[in-house]
Amino acid sequence: MNKKITIIVLDGVGTGLAPDAKEFGDEGADSLGSVFKKFPDVKLPNMARLGILNMRNEFNKENHTFPDKLEGSYGRCAEKSMGKDTTIGHWEMAGIITPKPFPTYPDGFPKEIIDEFVNQTGCGVIGNKPASGTEIIMELGREHLETKKLIVYTSADSVFQIAAHDSIYPIDKLYDICEKARGILKGEHAVARVIARPFTGEYPNFKRTADRKDFSLKPTEPTMLNYVMEAGMETVGVGKIEDIFNKYGISKAIHTHGNPDCLEATLKEIQRDFSGILFVNLVDTDMVYGHRNDIEGFAKSLEATDKYIGEYMKLQGENDLLIITADHGVDPGYPGSDHTRECVPLLIYSKSIDGGKCLGTREAYTDIAATCMKYLNLDSTKINGKPFI
Repeated sequence: MNKKITIIVLDGVGTGLAPDAKEFGDEGADSLGSVFKKFPDVKLPNMARLGILNMRNEFNKENHTFPDKLEGSYGRCAEKSMGKDTTIGHWEMAGIITPKPFPTYPDGFPKEIIDEFVNQTGCGVIGNKPASGTEIIMELGREHLETKKLIVYTSADSVFQIAAHDSIYPIDKLYDICEKARGILKGEHAVARVIARPFTGEYPNFKRTADRKDFSLKPTEPTMLNYVMEAGMETVGVGKIEDIFNKYGISKAIHTHGNPDCLEATLKEIQRDFSGILFVNLVDTDMVYGHRNDIEGFAKSLEATDKYIGEYMKLQGENDLLIITADHGVDPGYPGSDHTRECVPLLIYSKSIDGGKCLGTREAYTDIAATCMKYLNLDSTKINGKPFI
């Protein structure tokens, strides 16, 4: 009898109320709250069947139809790791607590790092500061085209980002440069991700392409994915999951770009009969809308995802489990454009499990990993966290 767990990560879709938000400078941040405040009639009927409205008792019942009977169960997860980025969030939901944050560079990268990068790549550098990816290519794109110097920048997250025009640096060349940067950034400078940020077009119509690629650190210890693979089951990563885990513990990778392709790929995989984990990252709410403070786009993206969730629920096998969550917040209505420290939603559904339960606020995302291990009849005590079913 096969058992498949599908984990849908709504990238950046926090739900506020993190107990330590003030320590991260994010007091009051609430990604979902911002959406419902500005668009109170946003329609998420399938996630409502799982409890997303019940999870938020401040939602206006005049604008939403609360199901008479829930088909799923609901709660929140607080984050225990010391960070609020993609890597830390995904690692935690897979079982790793990160007690020390990855290094960040609010003043740009130190001279020794940039000098070694120039030495190994043979390329000059411009930028070297925190910036919005779309804004920095507008600011420095013409200089980049004239000088062929790479645009290096960072953000509030632990990232070393390299933007390059595809007419000067073909994608394979840019990826090779990123591999070199990944080799340089280790030890005290071991950033969570080196990110290739190719762009195309002419000023002022520069546009980032879909060939972004993340070069992440290898997880510091085995995750639930490794234990599932060792047990002879599959671990399928859709979207940037393969990059986040640096391929560690991933038996099959479907490297799609953007939510539409990810949602379609998931639709195919959820119909395939196998035991193991189908791990999906839906990046658009973070990368396309959250960081650009586009609340309307954020809301529409959630509505589009909700339609697919209804299909996933129909197509699940009798013993399959669906988990919907997020990796951090990126409140599109909050000052600034960086990730925000928030609790994240926790929605679960299985045809074999009665719905309607409140799972409370979990102490860590690792409860997801422990639950997956237990559901697949593996030893959940190998993983940080407490199973919630």
